[in-house]
Amino acid sequence: MEAADAKTAIRDAALELGFDAVGFARPELADEARRNLGEFLTRGYHGDMGWLATRAAERGDPQTLWPEVKTVVVLGLNYAPETDALAGLADKSTGNISVYARGRDYHEVVKSRLKALARRIADLGHGDLKVFVDTAPVMEKPLAMSAGIGWQGKHTNLVSRGWGSWLFLGEIYLSLELEPDPPENDHCGACRACLDACPTQAFTAPYRLDARRCISYLTIEHKGHIPAGLRPAIGNRIYGCDDCLAVCPWNKFAQTAHETRFATHHAAPELAELAQLDDAAFRARFAGTPVKRTGRDRFLRNVMIAIGNSGDKGFLPVIEERLRDASPLVRAMAVWALARIGDAASITKRREAALADETDVDVRSEWQQAGPSERS
Repeated sequence: MEAADAKTAIRDAALELGFDAVGFARPELADEARRNLGEFLTRGYHGDMGWLATRAAERGDPQTLWPEVKTVVVLGLNYAPETDALAGLADKSTGNISVYARGRDYHEVVKSRLKALARRIADLGHGDLKVFVDTAPVMEKPLAMSAGIGWQGKHTNLVSRGWGSWLFLGEIYLSLELEPDPPENDHCGACRACLDACPTQAFTAPYRLDARRCISYLTIEHKGHIPAGLRPAIGNRIYGCDDCLAVCPWNKFAQTAHETRFATHHAAPELAELAQLDDAAFRARFAGTPVKRTGRDRFLRNVMIAIGNSGDKGFLPVIEERLRDASPLVRAMAVWALARIGDAASITKRREAALADETDVDVRSEWQQAGPSERS
């Protein structure tokens, strides 16, 4: 089969298997993409995500990851929500979960389709290949831009003229050399809606993100205590943040995802219910979703911050329970939540007893800071 015919056959098979976008790129990154990665790491913007630095060389050069690669097939799968992604932010009694995590874990869904496509390609006899979806050191967004699928917007995420901000990406590395597709141009223009929408001002400049201030990073990747100054801006976002994605004007072209496994199951869970989950209940509640990978303690850390931001004294009994939680991370955020919505006199009265009993340094610090100033 001629290379042109092979490319057509691969594209047709991908669309038949349910992918929404298909593009072909050379296995190389533009100099700008490598420079951006280097600057991101040098400035420490990656925070706890040490794996970004550990395998930076492989990210910067696809052929370092697999020397035999001649072509990268980039696949996109639409996950656009049926309703407004930000609608859940208004109800402070519930937690808002990022759109991508409201249904089945996309790693499973995308990878199963990539493997099915890989089998089709193998049957065509087009040499060796490797399949990647997010878990390998692949610079997906620059490759997607090179493949003509979209461009990296000012929020650093991929934007597509056909699918807006809502595309999961996966890649198949081929040992077969195919003609690349024309790269996509940047169509952001003068728009800065995504930059202005960020609750924590995580963008240091257009196309520059300090992940250490990003709510998605803080609520998902960050393992420790979220800086106190950023907690109020988190609102009721308990897993991820969609603000910069959702406000993009290119979403007017987005269509609701056709993949039923991405359908919403956990969009607006009640905070009071979530705050009472033990480890087993947490695992059962979020089995098969991306939320499960944060672990119960980090997730309840986020829940307690959302409760503290609610301003609702009806949560006080739930906070009292979590003040006795086995996890110091959860206890500390329960103290912070109590300081936000509790009665100053009662907090002051119990602080001395709490400090006498508490051994964890971070929880003690929260008690020492708890008081009227926390609510001002």
